[in-house]
Amino acid sequence: MTEQALRVSRLQLHATDGLIFLALALFTLLALVFHSSVEDWWILALKNIAVAVVYLGLVFLSQKVTRKFPRFLVRVAAVTLAFAYLFGAVDKLQLILHGEWLDAYVLDAEQFVFGVQPTLWLQHIMSPALTEWLMFSYVIYIPMYPILSGIIYFLRGEAAMEDYFFTLGLTNVLCDIGFILFPVAGPIPTIGHLYSVPLTGYVFTYLGEFMRSHVHYIGGTIPSPHAAAATVMWLMAYRYHRPSFYVITPIVLSLYVSTFYGRYHYVTDAIVGIAAAFFALQLVPVVIKGWNHVAESMRGKASVAPAGSE
Repeated sequence: MTEQALRVSRLQLHATDGLIFLALALFTLLALVFHSSVEDWWILALKNIAVAVVYLGLVFLSQKVTRKFPRFLVRVAAVTLAFAYLFGAVDKLQLILHGEWLDAYVLDAEQFVFGVQPTLWLQHIMSPALTEWLMFSYVIYIPMYPILSGIIYFLRGEAAMEDYFFTLGLTNVLCDIGFILFPVAGPIPTIGHLYSVPLTGYVFTYLGEFMRSHVHYIGGTIPSPHAAAATVMWLMAYRYHRPSFYVITPIVLSLYVSTFYGRYHYVTDAIVGIAAAFFALQLVPVVIKGWNHVAESMRGKASVAPAGSE
């Protein structure tokens, strides 16, 4: 289904923009409602408002830029950074419902299914070469985000890129909500003392550990955002650029393993992350239909143009 872009005054909003603003509003509302359980809740609320204002400015700027490549750069930077911010914004909201981490349920379930703790058992097969490849798969996910959006944009157009952005965004928001509904701290905070074999590798292993210590926080675990977003990127590549699909296939499959091999997630997190991606893909047409209905109902107040039109 083709997305309709809503023009309000001189500003054209895509469904991705609406999703980002809605997520910021939701996280701000949760901080206010559960303020007694959210550390520095007012700072989080103010940051969310500030990000919304900055993002709105970037949306306006991207529509003022006429040259194709600079326009793409502004758009991809705004959307990608907004997704990254939302991932961090949910950090302090994770325990508002349960008040504790629920890792014990995941550990018990995996022990029952596998007869072992998978992330511990994997120590038997670890090697520097395997670790480096899997860490490469884990880290390369970050540049895959904008690179694939560029391929789609320049080969298939702006509407295709917006489809890619919205599907990724919806998947990310579903993961963020999952962190609140079922908060899991992750393997290192919970059973880190049981690991006896270090993750030894080279350049990408260093980068993976840098991400762990400087980007990640306790939680943000289930569904695995890495597994979920990588699945969407993989399927979007199949939809819009088959050569990219074939190139990234071994990377995505390895990335699934890297999430729990690298002790970022449990096996369950990766499985639920993949499921979340497929759920988002099914949900996208429904949400876009609702977005288009709102856009069409406001036709008398604002002009509505097809996504990607100038």
